[in-house]
Amino acid sequence: MLDCTPKEIIKRSGGVINPAKTCQPIGAMYAALGIHNCLPHSHGSQGCCAYHRSHLTRHFREPVMATTSSFTEGASVFGGGGNLKTAIKNVFAIYNPDVMAVHTTCLSETIGDDIPTLIKSAEVPEGKVVIHANTPSYQGSHITGFSNMVKGMVDYLARSDTDEKKEQVNIIPGFINPGDMREIKRLVSKMGIKFIMFPDTSGVMDSPMTGKFHMFPAGGARVEDIRDTGNSRLTIALGYYASSNPAHQLERNCRVPAMTIKTPIGIKATDDLLMTLRGKFTREIPYELEEERGQLVDVMTDTHHHFYGKKVAIFGDPDILTGLTEFVLSLGMRPVHVLTGTPGGTLGGPQGIFEKEINEMLAAARLEGRVKAAGDLFELHQWIKNEPVDLLMGNTYGKYIARAEDIPFVRVGFPILDRSTHPYLPIVGYRGAMRLVEMISNALLDRQDRDAADEDLELVM
Repeated sequence: MLDCTPKEIIKRSGGVINPAKTCQPIGAMYAALGIHNCLPHSHGSQGCCAYHRSHLTRHFREPVMATTSSFTEGASVFGGGGNLKTAIKNVFAIYNPDVMAVHTTCLSETIGDDIPTLIKSAEVPEGKVVIHANTPSYQGSHITGFSNMVKGMVDYLARSDTDEKKEQVNIIPGFINPGDMREIKRLVSKMGIKFIMFPDTSGVMDSPMTGKFHMFPAGGARVEDIRDTGNSRLTIALGYYASSNPAHQLERNCRVPAMTIKTPIGIKATDDLLMTLRGKFTREIPYELEEERGQLVDVMTDTHHHFYGKKVAIFGDPDILTGLTEFVLSLGMRPVHVLTGTPGGTLGGPQGIFEKEINEMLAAARLEGRVKAAGDLFELHQWIKNEPVDLLMGNTYGKYIARAEDIPFVRVGFPILDRSTHPYLPIVGYRGAMRLVEMISNALLDRQDRDAADEDLELVM
């Protein structure tokens, strides 16, 4: 880790050290697992597919099934068209999925394989579907790959059968854990609104132990439901980066109005989701959800003195960071460093929508902080050395910074490789916010108790 004196910042014109992201195909593979009876397919080398499966398996603690085109030297030079056609034939013959979701890797993207043409000329059994997404690893991040694959679902599957839209809403949840997807579905169900969530990894990446292996678990959005998304009254995209593009693609293809709101992390973003549903579908918010909100407000009030004025550094995926930043501000904390590895996008001017949105939150709270898209953990560590913080929040890779600087650390986001159960427990909604309050409070109080114990020991000595 960097050891520098205060105010010393190493300037870099290029290169990434300890990236705060991973590559597009991982996001595409995770999105594809959110379709019922779907088998993701990596069009590239076996090594790429093995890494992506391993990374997802380590986070979710579930076996991740995927196939590969198994590029060799010949395919690397002359193209992988033959490999893909053979793979499509073999996958349906051996594994019999309903959907085969093809995503590309660096190698196939550099070669320039024409995936749509290859799919059209392949032997696809009747009643089966092959979809695809272009996911070059040298652009974007795993969030971009997730978005591209969901956009592929819209292009290949969504249909508009009638001019009169059904009284139902499409929910595109973004790159979140299956426990979060379950909680969002519970909130919408409590509102009494029919919905279609896609992709939906609940029941797939958090499936129960039954003693029997199931190649395709019971969960996931069904093909017929994704087709029916073109007949819905509204699409709600939760998070700009992972969900907005597919939602607006569905609007273009099937004339389903689309709107993008924050991932419902914290009290305000959850309020926004429920009030949007209330306004669009003329439903009353049930007392059960009002009670949960009141409990959250009570918890935040009771523990406010734990958080007020504490400096926090947050890193991870942009849609998650937007909600987390808003929430820690509502707790009275000061998010002085906010960094994502995902590129910032073009909406909102040159600085991108991520930096614009976070800076607007800080300005509204009369605070200043460092905010950056397409950053890395080396840079975040420099920031923390120059302006220390009381708490660090992010994925597993933040533990090295936390250890080096002796900072309390809350694990949140993707990937979390050194702890279990995170994919099962939500951070969205009012219940998820209460969990976050507990995690943050425990981390800060553990540090406070340790410092107090050290002082007592010094007095004794």
